Amino acid sequence: MDYEQYLKGEGYTLKTIEGKLRAGELFKKWCKRQATPPEAIDYKLCLKYIQYLQRKGNTKRTINHKLGSLKTYFKYLISEARRSDNPLEDVSVKGVVRKVHHNLLEPDELEDLYYSFPTRNIKDPYHQLTAQRNRVMVGLLVYQGLKTSELIRLEVEDALPHKGKIYIRGSRKSNARTLELKPWQVLELQEYVGQTRESIVERRKVTSDRLFIPGNARLGNTLLHIVKKLRATNQKVVNVHQLRASVITHWLSQYNLREVQYRAGHRYISSTEKYLQDDLEGLHEMVDRFHPIGGTSDH
Repeated sequence: MDYEQYLKGEGYTLKTIEGKLRAGELFKKWCKRQATPPEAIDYKLCLKYIQYLQRKGNTKRTINHKLGSLKTYFKYLISEARRSDNPLEDVSVKGVVRKVHHNLLEPDELEDLYYSFPTRNIKDPYHQLTAQRNRVMVGLLVYQGLKTSELIRLEVEDALPHKGKIYIRGSRKSNARTLELKPWQVLELQEYVGQTRESIVERRKVTSDRLFIPGNARLGNTLLHIVKKLRATNQKVVNVHQLRASVITHWLSQYNLREVQYRAGHRYISSTEKYLQDDLEGLHEMVDRFHPIGGTSDH
């Protein structure tokens, strides 16, 4: 299997494949000048290549992008039994996340949003029902990382509390998947489907298969209201997209890329990789230790 076929098999987009092939060709040309094929290059020579990229005036962002492409190339060589190791694994800090937002929430902060969401001491009976509905949605935001559109598309049959799971429907932009629920989510989802939702349907006098029945407005507006309440608990909260990004980056510290791709519903692995970033400051320290750069700066 050639490298291009490998990339297609890994689910990369055509644009990403073009970029990775280009980065691979440049690297192979450099290796040729070093009289060392990619199959035999070692850790120290990889650091020398990074020094070369810096001398060429590449910014940190560009170097980071090229390193990501080379890691993929080495994975390909390993899959073809042309290498037994990936020499760049020790040059980066795995699992360090890209700041998709400036204020990503930590796992304990996400969980606090769930447990702090008010559902008790609400005088109006209907508002108590909608608060219980909203708390179930908050759980799906902070534990399963659902998007607004996915919450809207959920139907009653997608809720599988008896299995401890929930099915997320696919769309043109995302894949379907079945996700595990936390034990405490299971109990609340059971109560919501069996009692709370029925009471809301009766009150609203509607007929719908949707799991979450909105109030007078659309469910999207209900989510904006929920986010406002969450912000009262933690001022760092920005929007649903930020909560999802926080969940995905936490997953990346626990699971491999393929598992996170599945959980997030990403159609392409490259979408998941966007949440990763090499710790380039640490990388420069390693380069300095083996190959002093002597004042090279980013442009």
